[in-house]
Amino acid sequence: MGLYKRGHVWWMRFTYRGQRIRKSAETTDKKLAERIYHKILGEIAEGKWFERLPGEDKTFREMMERFESEYFSNLASFRACKSYVKGLVAFFEGYTLSEITPSLINEFKIKRKAEGVKPATIHRQFDIMKRAFNIAIREWEWCKTNPVTRVSLERPNNKRDRWLTLEEENRLLQTCPQWFKEIIIFALNTGVRLGEGLSLTWKGVDLFRKTVTIFKSKNNERRTIPLNETVFEMLKAKSKVRSIRTDLVFHSKVHTPLTNRNIERAFHAALRKANIEDFRFHDLRHTFATRLVQSGVDLYKVQILLGHKTSIMTQRYAHHYPESLRDGVAVLDKIGTNLAHLEGKEKSHRDNSLKSLNKGG
Repeated sequence: MGLYKRGHVWWMRFTYRGQRIRKSAETTDKKLAERIYHKILGEIAEGKWFERLPGEDKTFREMMERFESEYFSNLASFRACKSYVKGLVAFFEGYTLSEITPSLINEFKIKRKAEGVKPATIHRQFDIMKRAFNIAIREWEWCKTNPVTRVSLERPNNKRDRWLTLEEENRLLQTCPQWFKEIIIFALNTGVRLGEGLSLTWKGVDLFRKTVTIFKSKNNERRTIPLNETVFEMLKAKSKVRSIRTDLVFHSKVHTPLTNRNIERAFHAALRKANIEDFRFHDLRHTFATRLVQSGVDLYKVQILLGHKTSIMTQRYAHHYPESLRDGVAVLDKIGTNLAHLEGKEKSHRDNSLKSLNKGG
């Protein structure tokens, strides 16, 4: 029988719709608990029993609005996340959480693919949706299962090996207005993401220690980055003429925050003038990492500077410096030399032993 005690209260254990359910009978009387238990088993058999959850009548929009208000505000990628949520809500508008099934989510995936949406974008939408359901399960207790986990999704190919050559860098900087030139120089020499750079404040700039601190990274973690002389001198000059109307290091002419659209417009114009093709602003970050690795900087240091939580993302740059692996294969030469030396000593020892025996004979 699926009855057991927790303290003095009887609990029931049974399976419903493939899920193991544990529910209190809310009584210390075993006979009463048995009657309640058998009644529920009968209702399950007749299809009349179902477990009601606090959020059963909650809609998908309500879940995403709460998720957005509680978790999005601290993300550096706030604007990008909002656009992904907008696409999700447009499709699942009006559905309650209990109505969202794996088959419905698969319909959403097929629709987005048919619209020509890139796999990486669909993958990010799934990640946000999956995280929202996980929070609704663990923290809000609105539902029991996460339907997103039961839908297969092809992994996007995010590998990109494009970086700026020194000649391209010179052409690009020559075409940029001064305000945008400073942003590019900062990105090339710190490896920060666009959102991290645009949110940088003078509070995070320490010219004495020659560091900048990113308070809102993509991973929502604080990160301190050392400055090279190029960026240090640039920030030192900017600090002398900084505006008292904003604490932002990089801002518009009217001292308002710069948006991704402002940057994209200026960046595409500069690329056209510099005759540079197939290049994105995020590739400045790739350029930073590639140049470090090509110069022999340890991959672990590159990982820390980029703010990667694991080494997997950083490993993509390993092929840029095969010389760092040369000492690994050079060991084989030493092994061969040592073995030859040992074999020579053994042969000499055997020869000496034979000579001694012959003399004794």
